[in-house]
Amino acid sequence: MKKVLGQIVKLFLLLFAISIITFALMKIAPIDPVASYLGADSNVTTEQYEYLTKVWGLDRPVLTQYLSWIKGVFRGDMGNSFAYHKPVFELISNASANTFMLMFTSWILSGILGFVLGLISAAHRGKLTDHIIQKICYVFASIPTFWFAILMLLLFAVQLGWFPAGMSAPIGMLEEDISVFDRIHHMILPAVTLSILGISKITLHTREKLIEALGSEYFLYAKANGESLRGAIRRHGLRNIVLPAITIQFGSISELFGGSVLVENVFSYAGLGNMTKVAGVKGDLPLLLAITLVSAIFVFGGNLCANLLYPVVDPRIREGVYNDR
Repeated sequence: MKKVLGQIVKLFLLLFAISIITFALMKIAPIDPVASYLGADSNVTTEQYEYLTKVWGLDRPVLTQYLSWIKGVFRGDMGNSFAYHKPVFELISNASANTFMLMFTSWILSGILGFVLGLISAAHRGKLTDHIIQKICYVFASIPTFWFAILMLLLFAVQLGWFPAGMSAPIGMLEEDISVFDRIHHMILPAVTLSILGISKITLHTREKLIEALGSEYFLYAKANGESLRGAIRRHGLRNIVLPAITIQFGSISELFGGSVLVENVFSYAGLGNMTKVAGVKGDLPLLLAITLVSAIFVFGGNLCANLLYPVVDPRIREGVYNDR
């Protein structure tokens, strides 16, 4: 119970610190939300400009604005978006669902494929298969996310026409008429793009950890007893590389979130990433604060899941062996 309360306190302190930093940075940034909203060609008068500033509460002191926002958050009101003219909570709820499905799908695909490729590469160390997998990983690790997303869009959506060119749902359809298949069809290409770019790290990391296990004394002892390479990896290798794999996989959530911002903008996918660009360019402080907090919760939740899985995977952690040393 104490550990649970400790994690909750940590989360609240983290969100509080992030909200202060985000709020301060947005106030320092040379972006005028009112001017960005009106546009460069606007012909509004000074009185109209000042009225809009007052309506949005931007004429008040900075500390007053922040305290007012904090009070609203505790009441369940995150304010209204300057750019979308809708409640922030409503916007975040819809966009979070799309981003979560996109990230979760690509996270699962990259984790499974990366882990399997890492096993194959280590099992065939020094052979042609190992060299091919390593070279492919190095290539994908060096490719910029937005460039690869554009390439995938041009090839599979524009040239081949296998997938929609963008959006998270068909254009011109009512929300209630959009089927699950339509959403999955629009999500496949962005999810595959994100997962391919995330495979390299888990593959190379798994390969190195398994190679270390292959050179250990207990592994050599198993081979001396006539156990096959596949059987030795299954019995002695997997349990020693699962823990590092979990660490690297859950630790990649923050990178995956950053990659989703670029991918969603390339594919015009209606998620938090696409909304982040609009909020940043327009100086939409309430929306950007909410997106920052949601992304922090995503990352914190991933790290918390990894910590909870450690004792399940490794009995030594559950029994406190490491703490006794």
